[in-house]
Amino acid sequence: MSVPPLVLISGPEQVIADRALAETLDAVRQDDPEAEIMRIDGSAYAPGDLSIHTSPSLFGGTKVVVVRDLDEGTDALIDELTTVVQQGVDGVLIVTHKSGQRGKRALDAIKKAGPRVVNAPAIKSDRDKSAFVTNEFRARRRKVTPDAVRALLEAVGKDLRELVQACQQLVDDTEGLIDADVVARYHGGKVEATGFRVADAAVAGDAPEALRLLRHALASGVDPVPIVAVLASQLRQVARVASAGRGRSDQLAKQLGMAPWQIDRARAASRGWDGDRLGRAIQAVAAADFDVKGGGRDPVYAVERAVLEITRQRHATA
Repeated sequence: MSVPPLVLISGPEQVIADRALAETLDAVRQDDPEAEIMRIDGSAYAPGDLSIHTSPSLFGGTKVVVVRDLDEGTDALIDELTTVVQQGVDGVLIVTHKSGQRGKRALDAIKKAGPRVVNAPAIKSDRDKSAFVTNEFRARRRKVTPDAVRALLEAVGKDLRELVQACQQLVDDTEGLIDADVVARYHGGKVEATGFRVADAAVAGDAPEALRLLRHALASGVDPVPIVAVLASQLRQVARVASAGRGRSDQLAKQLGMAPWQIDRARAASRGWDGDRLGRAIQAVAAADFDVKGGGRDPVYAVERAVLEITRQRHATA
C-alpha cells in the first residue's frame, strides 16, 4: 500500500491540513476502493471507540481511522491512542494535531513509531501568502505574474480558503499567463474598494484619489478599522525597507519577512519621504487607530483625517 500504517498531519493551517487529509484518503481508496473509513473527533471522544475501530476486521479489507484534533482530545483518547500506537497499527491510522502541548504523550508515541509526517505550518506573513498563491497556480501548471498575485491578495483578502477558490476560478475560466489585467477582470470591483488602493494613493501623496478610493471603499461596506490597519502596514513597510539599505529584492524579502513585490513597492513609495515625515504620518495613523476602535465619535472622519495627514506629510518640507 502507498499509504503507511501511521500518518501524522501536524500544524495549525487548516486549509493545508484538510488538503493533506483528503489526499491521503484518496491514496488509500486508490489502493483499496472498499476501504472502511472511520472518523473520531478528539474533543468529543467516547472511551473505547479507538480500540474498537482499530481492531482487526473480520471481513478483511483496509480499515482507516482518522483522529481529528488530538490537541483537543480527552484524557481517554490520549491514553488509548498512546497504547494503540505502541502496540502497532492494523490498517491505517491518521492523526491531526494543530499545535500546543495537549496530547503530547500520544504525539511522542506516534513520532517514535516513525509515521509519515505532513506539516501544515501557519501562513501568516504577506510573503508566505504570496508564496502560497504562487504555488497554487504552479501546482495547476499555470504561470502568474507577481502583480497578479498582489492584486489577488488585495481583492480576495488573506483567507486561504477564499484564495484557493479564487485561484481555481482563474485557472478554470482563463487560459495562458495570469497577470494583473486578468485578475482585474474578475475581481476589479473588489480591488478598487480595498484599503490597499487607498494606502497606495495616500502614501504617494495623491489626496483626491486617496479620498475617492476611501469613500468608495466605505460605501462598498469596508470597515474603517481594516483600512487604518492597511495604512499603518504600508507606512511601516516603507519605513522598514527605507532603513534596510540596498540589496536585491529577494534578499531583503527574506530578511524582512516580506514578499519581493512588497519590497519593490515599498522602495518606489519611499521616494519623496524622509524619516521625520514618515514618523509623523505613522503617528497620525496611530491616532486614527485609537479613534476607529472606539476612542473617537466618528470613525469615518478619523480615517479621512489620517489619509489627509499622510498626503500632507508626503509633500511637506522636513
